[in-house]
Amino acid sequence: MTTSTIQAPKVHEVTMTYFDGTRRTAIVTDIETPFPTGRHVISHSDTSGIITYVNQFLIDICGYKESELLGQPHHILRHPDMPAVIFEQMWKTLQKGHIWHGAVKNLRKDGGFYWVDATVTPTKRDDQLTGFISVRSQLSREKRQECEKRYPTLF
Repeated sequence: MTTSTIQAPKVHEVTMTYFDGTRRTAIVTDIETPFPTGRHVISHSDTSGIITYVNQFLIDICGYKESELLGQPHHILRHPDMPAVIFEQMWKTLQKGHIWHGAVKNLRKDGGFYWVDATVTPTKRDDQLTGFISVRSQLSREKRQECEKRYPTLF
């Protein structure tokens, strides 16, 4: 007879400080939510990164209600494993009016995570920056493995 043991997920609290100086404590687990092939997470934010629109799939995968996301800084989805330098580079690129592309590990409301291949595009009206559209899709296994090795060296 064989017996198997089911390991409980690792759960811990992390206090994160964001580029704007705000802090929050979040529960973090090692439970991954796989990102399905062919699906896209879409969100809009204003020039400060405040969420103004989310599609239903973002709500489904992150575990927050739409009302909990709208009006919040986009960094509510930032996983503590993500180096701040990645977001510093992203903001510098976006503020210049350029498209940013990168791999991101996002934090779910329940503390789990999911990886995405993100493209963030500045939006303009009358040549003035009005906000950003972010489209996220499934990240390749190869890119994820590369990020899992490289990101810890960037802290």
